[in-house]
Amino acid sequence: MIMFIIRRIASMLGVLFALTVALFGLQELSGVDPARAYVGANASAEALERTRVQLGLDQPAIVRYFDYLGGLLHGDLQNSLRTRTPVAEGLSTAFPATVELALWSLGLALVLGSIFAVLTVTRWKGAGIVRVVLLSGASAPTFLLTMLGLLFFYGQLGLLPSGGRSSFGSTSPGPTGLFVLDGLLAGRVDVATDAIWHLILPAACVAISPAVAIGRVLVDGLRINLVSDHARTARSAGMPEGLVMLRHAVRNSLGATLSMIGIQAGLLLGGLVVVEKIVSWPGVGSYLDKSVQASDFPGIAGVALLLGVVYVVLNTLVDLLQVAADRRLALS
Repeated sequence: MIMFIIRRIASMLGVLFALTVALFGLQELSGVDPARAYVGANASAEALERTRVQLGLDQPAIVRYFDYLGGLLHGDLQNSLRTRTPVAEGLSTAFPATVELALWSLGLALVLGSIFAVLTVTRWKGAGIVRVVLLSGASAPTFLLTMLGLLFFYGQLGLLPSGGRSSFGSTSPGPTGLFVLDGLLAGRVDVATDAIWHLILPAACVAISPAVAIGRVLVDGLRINLVSDHARTARSAGMPEGLVMLRHAVRNSLGATLSMIGIQAGLLLGGLVVVEKIVSWPGVGSYLDKSVQASDFPGIAGVALLLGVVYVVLNTLVDLLQVAADRRLALS
């Protein structure tokens, strides 16, 4: 078990190292002159040269890469060419909004996926309707689903907000930056409720596709384990069907389901980038959109690195959870 953990952590660090090499290489090949973008197109040659020295662009590429890597280890993601402020500072402001939306989306995906699986396996009378709704939603691109949701729930019915995180301003009432949690901790139920109201539409649109993928894997696992020998033995001993499903079918289906959750959690981050732009969500996706429009490569690289780290760490945690659920996997 310990050796498996060491191998997975070493693999994670190797992937992250390769990611830094790729991002630095893309910056070198992008054709964008950071010094020119920093001082402006009308700057003099002398000012341009001073800026190149200040940014270390007069050094060989290998020296600049290790300077870049050393900065990353200290939390320095370079300065944004758009805002002239550290990229880490901008991302620290935007990241909590993305985390909150991602957590609610993933939580909703787990709930919908579990409902999808249980209703399908138990053949509940209303399972067909639920399946049609979820499969129809999953077949549409996330951005299209979000725009249709806005047109219907905001434009036609006026039930949900058109966008943003809160009607109480852009500053969270607590230390975490998560409006729902901070609102509850501060005793501001109105703030928490309003934040949930703003989360419903984007979280639901992002969650539907992962929910179907997770639900399908869970359905396959439940069907196999419900007809297994240990499930039959439990029934013959008088165990209720609900306990058979919970103790035997669900538990033995967790390995493949956890693997799918890890994959979908990473893909979910990509969907958030687009949805944040549509619903004016002030998260990492909005920061990336502004950076792309301004050809701000440090900002773009900072977002790519942040999302890459989150994706790799999530998949490492999923692998460790799988081994915790089934120790035999550590030997494979």
